Amino acid sequence: MAKKQQKRTSTMQRPQLGDSVKILDAGSVIENNITDTLETNYMPYAMSVIVSRALPEIDGFKPAHRKVLYTMYIMNLLKGIRTKSANIVGNTMHLNPHGDQAIYDTMVRLARGNESLLVPFVSGKGNFGKSYSRDMAYAASRYTEAKLEDICTELFADIEKNTVDFVDNYDATTKEPTLLPVSFPTILANNTLGIAVGMASSICSFNLSELCETTIALMKNPQHELASTLLAPDFVGGGYILYDEQDLQKVYETGRGSIRVRAKYNHEPNGNMIEITQIPPTTTIEAIMDKIAENVKNGKIREINDMRDETDLNGLKLTIDLKRGQDPDKVMQKLFRMTPLEDSFSCNFNILVHGMPRVMGVREILNEWIIFRTDCVRRRTSYDLEGKEKRMHLLKGLEAILLDIDKAVKIVRETQEEADVVPNLMMGFGIDKIQADYVAEIKLRHLNREYILKRIQEIEALAKDIATLRDILESPAKIKKIVMDELAAVSKKYGEPRHSEIIYEIPQSEDDDVDEAIPDYPVTIFYTREGYFKKITPQSLRMSGEQKLKEGDEIITQIECKNSSELLFFTNKCQVYKSRANDFADTKASVMGDFLPAKLGMEDGEVSVCMALTEDYKGHMLFVFENGKCGKVTMESYQTKQNRKKLINAFSDKSPLVYAEYLHDETELAIETSAGRMLLVGTAQIAAKTTKNTAGVNLITLKKNQSITRIRHADTMELANPHRYRVRTLPAAGALLRAEDLAEQIQLTM
Repeated sequence: MAKKQQKRTSTMQRPQLGDSVKILDAGSVIENNITDTLETNYMPYAMSVIVSRALPEIDGFKPAHRKVLYTMYIMNLLKGIRTKSANIVGNTMHLNPHGDQAIYDTMVRLARGNESLLVPFVSGKGNFGKSYSRDMAYAASRYTEAKLEDICTELFADIEKNTVDFVDNYDATTKEPTLLPVSFPTILANNTLGIAVGMASSICSFNLSELCETTIALMKNPQHELASTLLAPDFVGGGYILYDEQDLQKVYETGRGSIRVRAKYNHEPNGNMIEITQIPPTTTIEAIMDKIAENVKNGKIREINDMRDETDLNGLKLTIDLKRGQDPDKVMQKLFRMTPLEDSFSCNFNILVHGMPRVMGVREILNEWIIFRTDCVRRRTSYDLEGKEKRMHLLKGLEAILLDIDKAVKIVRETQEEADVVPNLMMGFGIDKIQADYVAEIKLRHLNREYILKRIQEIEALAKDIATLRDILESPAKIKKIVMDELAAVSKKYGEPRHSEIIYEIPQSEDDDVDEAIPDYPVTIFYTREGYFKKITPQSLRMSGEQKLKEGDEIITQIECKNSSELLFFTNKCQVYKSRANDFADTKASVMGDFLPAKLGMEDGEVSVCMALTEDYKGHMLFVFENGKCGKVTMESYQTKQNRKKLINAFSDKSPLVYAEYLHDETELAIETSAGRMLLVGTAQIAAKTTKNTAGVNLITLKKNQSITRIRHADTMELANPHRYRVRTLPAAGALLRAEDLAEQIQLTM
């Protein structure tokens, strides 16, 4: 029994790569290598999700979107009247076997009423929900109706002219296009989000007119400056784009980065009510209300009396009632910082090109689209040329019998067998089988000179058309000209003004902290050696007993300050984390407190080595390094206008840090070395720098294998002759500790 139990336990251990796995199947045990299982079972699934489901292709559509739109096209819903959405869903299942609800979800997001897309493709009637509302659900497919928007003409134009490839559907009963021959870059005209296996895609939308103009300019000049015509992304929900040239350039060139979007609001002069009418595309009105309510409950927002969701048929509206005397603009700046009313759209332009996922910048995407569209125009031109050449060939045969219509009638009448009619016509007029078939099928009533002359008149026009089409096929420049003309036509016909306004310069006051909004009252701060932090009010402190600490831990800092005081935590990785006392909850002595690395989101292995508390950023930070140098940095160097929470290069990393302290006023330090020497240094003797990571100035001279052993404030020591350890100029080696001073140090240590 023990052996069986031991064997069962061993089979449940996590297999390592390359191990053999035992699979129990109907009582049999099959040895199978885990790498083979991954290759045969997991990889096909992963590739299917990547290639056939989650990522968009160069025509701007995922397979699910393309199947819905193509089904609506073949249902004649481009020019016909609307039909029930349930009817569309049912027909789409011939191409998409994933279920009716999945198909309807896809169609809803394509609809104008849902407001998900900047360029919608489905014109709906009924309730299609709203993308900006989590709770505003769309009606069932049996209640809504839909047809294609007029702009879909640009998606399906000439699709029957061999412009794109067609493949069998899942059961090989019909055909479907692999791509749509779109005449404008739909891939960048709409938001697209997709999560595959091991990769994802997030594409922001751009204004259609700007996009077409930029594509035309890029075709004329491959080095065209994109930002001059493609100003910034444009979202269907509007809002304000906070323009950052560096971030935008990164998105344009690499396809990765983020775009900051801010909600749009209005209020009456001297009014106590704010109306928010546009929000970022990455959030919903319910998420915003939840975050505001959470901050009000936690006491971080005290200016709001009430808020209401007043969204109706006229569009989104969130109304916020303020307390008397509050400044609406200042309140909104606070809400921008603390809620999703200002959010970032993360860009990851991951697109399938020829079945391969690629992350590309805007320039590369547009170049790939130009190649795709150019090929569509070339294939369309070849199709038209082939059709006209076939027509010309038939009319040439018809022209041949014009010379002697009676002869043609005689040949047909005198031929004994029907099968010999075509061969006899071929011999009689010197035409080929295709021409003879065409002539033989002409109705008797059409065997007159007038009919034949009318048909022959087409030959001259066909000849001109054929010459023109051949000229186009032989000239890449003319194909490009066609693509550019079509882009200009799309822009003129369907272009709209920008939905999202661009803010190029953000007023400095908008990023400043609203100090008066932070409740200000006295508190006592406790900071322990192990990195635990407590903030206790005087009343709680008077009523509390012994401080609860982790075993072996001790309090190294106890400071009385205000709740609005700023805290700076310097770490062993030369970084500083900034926060306010208000960011920490009031607590009691009976709790252990907040663990700073977790609270501030520090990196693995990162610990705080010094805490500085300030209200006005006056004074200096002092850093003493192992090599005997000292950096004195003005505190103002750590003050930021953007309310940043983390600063890198907070101090020099050229040598290990030995001592760090915030000096509000100048003081005198006693530096002891392993050589038994001491140096008294007035901090006023050290030149201050504004560069945070300055290497510092030489403070004390150390010989090889010597180091600093202790640094203390000189006023805490009782020295017989302190002048012995002072010097006028730095660096200095210091003086040997006298016996009486050494005895005093040993006594203090004991």
